[in-house]
Amino acid sequence: MSDESVFGILRHGRRVWAVASIHGEAGRLSALHGAMADRLEAGDRLVYLGNFLGHGPDVPGVLDELLTFRREFLCLPGAEAEDIVYLRGQQEEMWRKLLQIQFASSPGDVLSWMLAHGIGGTLAGYRLSANTARSAFQEGVVATSRWTRDAREALRAHAGHDELLNGIRRAAYTADRRMLFVSAGVDPSRPLTEQGDTFWWGSGYFDRMDQPFDDFGLVVRGFRRSPEGRTAGGAEEARPGTPYAVTLDEGCGFGGPLAAACFAADGSRLELLHG
Repeated sequence: MSDESVFGILRHGRRVWAVASIHGEAGRLSALHGAMADRLEAGDRLVYLGNFLGHGPDVPGVLDELLTFRREFLCLPGAEAEDIVYLRGQQEEMWRKLLQIQFASSPGDVLSWMLAHGIGGTLAGYRLSANTARSAFQEGVVATSRWTRDAREALRAHAGHDELLNGIRRAAYTADRRMLFVSAGVDPSRPLTEQGDTFWWGSGYFDRMDQPFDDFGLVVRGFRRSPEGRTAGGAEEARPGTPYAVTLDEGCGFGGPLAAACFAADGSRLELLHG
């Protein structure tokens, strides 16, 4: 499997915009896009750091807004499709697993765990009932497979949503390896190609990074699992490892704003916006 099929590689960009976890907050994303639109320049690159789904009130609206802004971004002089990268977060990983839940040994238990971690917002957004899912799972594999088929059809009923989620990447980095963008974190003890699901589930090492990871100058993530990290102003606060690791999560989906940062080619932060 080539790097291009797993990672988004941002080539020859002047600046990179990174958007933190959205968590179904379509209104905040629309407001953020409005602020970004006035600041975009030719040569910019754009990375969404996962967790478009889950928690919030309007998951389909988020994906619609992502697709709309994609069209606007591609109107920039010289912009190409690979200049925008969407990353997999834990919410997208749960959705992927949910659509394969007929293979789980205890699908009801898996669903309960997912609901505790926010997938209820995605189900509600696509008008899928958790209770109906539980009933199907209790009936057996045939009924469970029928439910996952219906869930896929609910997603495909919204133009472009299935295609967007099928095109997400594990991580993204600039071609010069100055910056690496991930959803939830990295394990500094493992190289980039061996991170596995650490990209979307995170690790306890991120804020303790005291040296560059795998020769990347800076790692930027969009979600912090611990609640104390999801506070307004969090992206502005000095944290251990800040020279090498930056967290943009300010609690979108949990009552906080949606943050986006613009980084220069050398990794320095030029601007921080909120929606």
